Amino acid sequence: MEVRSYTVPGMHCDHCVAAVREEVSGVPGVEEVTVDLETKRVDVGGQSLDDAAIRAAIEEAGYEAA
Repeated sequence: MEVRSYTVPGMHCDHCVAAVREEVSGVPGVEEVTVDLETKRVDVGGQSLDDAAIRAAIEEAGYEAA
């Protein structure tokens, strides 16, 4: 399984975590999304992950991936 990590500094509550997790989970190839609110880190696991699509999903949730 391929894993990519992103920092999403704008997240500040459980609603933020849920929004990011929901959007990123819908990206083709994504099998697992782990969000750590304390560190503002999003780890995405899956097959043939598309970095641009994952970043677009994070933006669709209302945040920016650093």
